[in-house]
Amino acid sequence: MAKRKKKTAALGFIFVTIFIDVLGLGIIIPVLPKLLEVLGNINISKASTYIGWLTFVYASMQFVFASVMGNLSDTYGRRPILLISLFGFAIDYLVMAFAPSIAWLFVGRTIAGICGASTSTATAYIADISRGNKRAANFGLVGAASALGLIIGIALGAYLSAINLRFPFMAAAAFAFANGFYGLFVLPESLAPRYRRKFEWSRANPFLSLWRIYQKRPGLAGLLTAAGIVYIAQKAVEYLLSTYLYEKFDWTPASVGTLGLFIGLILVGIQGGLIRYTVPKYGHKKNIIWGLVFYAIGLALIAFASKGWMVYLCMIPYCLGGLSGPALQGIATEEVAKNEQGELQGAFAILNSISLVIGPLLLSYVFFFFTKSPRSVHFPGAPYLLSAILMLISTVIAVRSFRKA
Repeated sequence: MAKRKKKTAALGFIFVTIFIDVLGLGIIIPVLPKLLEVLGNINISKASTYIGWLTFVYASMQFVFASVMGNLSDTYGRRPILLISLFGFAIDYLVMAFAPSIAWLFVGRTIAGICGASTSTATAYIADISRGNKRAANFGLVGAASALGLIIGIALGAYLSAINLRFPFMAAAAFAFANGFYGLFVLPESLAPRYRRKFEWSRANPFLSLWRIYQKRPGLAGLLTAAGIVYIAQKAVEYLLSTYLYEKFDWTPASVGTLGLFIGLILVGIQGGLIRYTVPKYGHKKNIIWGLVFYAIGLALIAFASKGWMVYLCMIPYCLGGLSGPALQGIATEEVAKNEQGELQGAFAILNSISLVIGPLLLSYVFFFFTKSPRSVHFPGAPYLLSAILMLISTVIAVRSFRKA
């Protein structure tokens, strides 16, 4: 009974840790375009390119450090890496809160990228303490944590920014510090010393680490590639949604915050509840394929929405796409040994980092190209149409990988 309580407390802590990670993203979504307008004296269309470059810096750091963090956690345990990253996030939010210029925002994103690399450690922790179908369900909790982080983050960013553009970042810093101190007392180590391995720089090299996973697990290669493409396509919603809504429908930050609450509630229901029914009933493969198809449908609908209220309806199929992520990770974790979970989750984090390097920069410039004045074709939905096509490509790759397996 005591062991079960400790495991539940640990899952709760990981839930909150991932929640705070996504909280920072949620806060930035409605606030960053407006903050860039003020700090740089620029319009929304131009601000979108800065968002792309800020994300590029964040992703580059995450890409470099994802494998390092994952491998360090395989050597020294998950607990110290998670706690260090939380306190690092708090520092990042403080830098963002008091940034006097756009250059300081880049400093904050650099710190956040290094600390965000610990996501691989958090997911490895879940793999350590989960078995069988419970893994997909617990990875669903990761999705639910992300959804809640998105809800509260966007709401904080939208409503607190109406008072002061800096307040949301101060609130995020307080959350990160509080969770870090909480973890010092409640978080047990999940990786027993007998399962640890020596740290090797060759395995911490992000390119070599990803290549090793592809070489050692050829059956996973197709799924990992599909996941990477999905991550790129998702950036249209994660990083450009508020910019798109400000440009096309002239929404306020509060309106974006209300939409964020709606999205988050749907995601909580899907990731925290529906996935626990669909994975045991239909299996991982069907959840992955149908999830990717729902993503494509939702993104295409967003691209051609002609009224602001339509975006709410478009988000329903898009959020159903979240069925694919936990199922994909559930398959992948069953294919590797216990002391390689950190490396595998590091590979997922590397793919996510690559997508962050490519996705926001690519999609923000697509947005800029189709919204800058003067233009004969004004199509703010262009990034969403491109992302829908990418989702269909990832679906084809996933289906082909299943057939090969």
